[in-house]
Amino acid sequence: MYALIKREIHDHVIYFIAAVICSAVLISLLTAAAYNLNQWKFGAYLGFTAPAVLMLVLGLAAMGASQMYTDRNRKVSAFLSALPVTRGSIFTARVITGVLVIVTALVPVALAAAILSRPLGPPIPIFAEPIADIFTTAFLMALACYCMGLLTGWTGIKVIPSFGGLGLTLVLVSVIFVKGFGLHAKLLLVVIIAASLTRTWRKYMSTAL
Repeated sequence: MYALIKREIHDHVIYFIAAVICSAVLISLLTAAAYNLNQWKFGAYLGFTAPAVLMLVLGLAAMGASQMYTDRNRKVSAFLSALPVTRGSIFTARVITGVLVIVTALVPVALAAAILSRPLGPPIPIFAEPIADIFTTAFLMALACYCMGLLTGWTGIKVIPSFGGLGLTLVLVSVIFVKGFGLHAKLLLVVIIAASLTRTWRKYMSTAL
């Protein structure tokens, strides 16, 4: 399993680099917003976080689609199956790698927010919601987008992974922004994650390599 995860990380190292950059940008914006309490400056700094978050979730959807699309068209699983590994191990290693990218992007931001909340805290708007609640939802949203990327990537038609995953991700992000970070949003995301992973798993396990 370790060798499979290491291979996935090596093949998709660009996404880890992008996650580090995105995390650094979000931490910088979060810090700037927290310490610029003038209403206009606060809104301006905080407003830049939305494009960064959008790029993150779109990147994760692209990563999932790329993993599965590349596998299907380059017969990666067919090659690995000739070795003493199972399809289940290959798929699991792939998902673990995606989760590692999400952790790389979000955990440093969550830690930075927790540190900033101590001296600042409420009633500063950026800390109005419990940090754990916000980042739990953010993690689930990122994972859901990644899982939808996996689902749309397991097809032989190139345009579907490119535009299908993008469209689904944009719809999902819009729904979460409307619903907020509450329990209903979390339950919706859990259902999407479970459905996407289950559907992808079944398609992956039943397709001839």
